[in-house]
Amino acid sequence: MRQALVVRGGWEGHQPVEATELFIPFLKDNDFSVRVSDDPSVYAEASYMASVDLIVQSVTMSTISPEALKGLIAAVSGGAGFAGWHGGICDSYRASSDYLQLVGGQFATHASRLAPDDRTGDMSDNYVNHRIEIVADHPITSGISDFELHTEQYWVLTDDYNDVLATTTTATRPWGEWSRPITAPAVWTRQWGQGKVFVCTPGHRVEVLEDENVRTIVERGLLWAAR
Repeated sequence: MRQALVVRGGWEGHQPVEATELFIPFLKDNDFSVRVSDDPSVYAEASYMASVDLIVQSVTMSTISPEALKGLIAAVSGGAGFAGWHGGICDSYRASSDYLQLVGGQFATHASRLAPDDRTGDMSDNYVNHRIEIVADHPITSGISDFELHTEQYWVLTDDYNDVLATTTTATRPWGEWSRPITAPAVWTRQWGQGKVFVCTPGHRVEVLEDENVRTIVERGLLWAAR
């Protein structure tokens, strides 16, 4: 059996436990033995990490030790897949430039649907109707057409080493500082050494991950990234 490591934690608003539990049965059904860790310090276990075929991470707004980060990068460079969704992978360790280079993108914002004076402070302030546009023919997105979501729309900062599979365009706001719509990657892959990276920015909470299109993309992405 291949070995999958699920690392989860950080900000509870992204439901790291519930979200990862959604995909653990899928991994087991696809012949993975699954280990779950609530702390990224597991990445520093060099002998164990050398045996891992897939790392699924859901850790938001957290920190990582230099030893753990070194272990994560070594594992991916050596052939382990690294996969995740939303802030659990692209807003994990803001203070680490090496991590950002590995993942290929960092959350910048999710533009609110309301003017500043009308916001309640609830997460739903940032739930907007938006389209995910499929832009590449790839095993992860094969047969999936553009689709609509009502949830946070991630504006991410990325580079052109990514292979972008889907995008989303953030509209201007009357109160916003940007003067034209901004298109950002919504799903991408990245080769890092011998390993593969998969990122899906939709996935704020379980109900988004349960969307048929999002769940299919994530499940395919996990299998694609795995060694």
